[in-house]
Amino acid sequence: MFENMIDLMFKNEYDVYVFDTAPTANARRLLGMSKVYALWVNKMMKSRDEAKTLRELLSFTKKKEADPLMEYLVSFRDRMEHARVLLTDPALTAFYFVTLAEALPIAVVTRFIQWFKDFGIPVGGVFVNMLIDPASLGPDSADFVKNRVAMQKEHMQTIWREFDGAVRAIVPLFEKEVRGLPMLQRLCDAIFAGDGAKAIPAAGASKPREIEART
Repeated sequence: MFENMIDLMFKNEYDVYVFDTAPTANARRLLGMSKVYALWVNKMMKSRDEAKTLRELLSFTKKKEADPLMEYLVSFRDRMEHARVLLTDPALTAFYFVTLAEALPIAVVTRFIQWFKDFGIPVGGVFVNMLIDPASLGPDSADFVKNRVAMQKEHMQTIWREFDGAVRAIVPLFEKEVRGLPMLQRLCDAIFAGDGAKAIPAAGASKPREIEART
């Protein structure tokens, strides 16, 4: 998968590339593969160079021969370094986290943001997903839904505190799954349009909605 990602990036056919990665731990391992590859390649190159030197010493002709494997390793090393530069350049790359207004996702994202920073991967911000609009509640609303809204209100305070200045958008809980172009358009509207902010004050969030479009 990492090879496929860098193949797309190196083609440079589009203005923006968006990779929807797997859960955060897997994403961190994936994006860290450039360093893993670099360590492996350097070790292979050292072993190959030692073997080549020994072979030349034992050769009667002392003729230097081309080494296709060494050429491949050098090319591969340069390729991985190029990928590392792209993935760690804050002017080109940003990693965004998606969380829910729940205790466990908030704790996971908090921990992994620091891990990504330690790894040199630029963090663009946090998106809060599936927030229930309290305005949708009515007298006949189920207790479960009322309790969820109260829980989310409490956890939104934690989100503003832990991710102060990094919350890029809040996405409401839609009545159906986001699938197909019409729903994708609604999702985009919620993220980028001003109307997407209306549900936030009602949900108990004390700070205004912040939007940042990164390319």
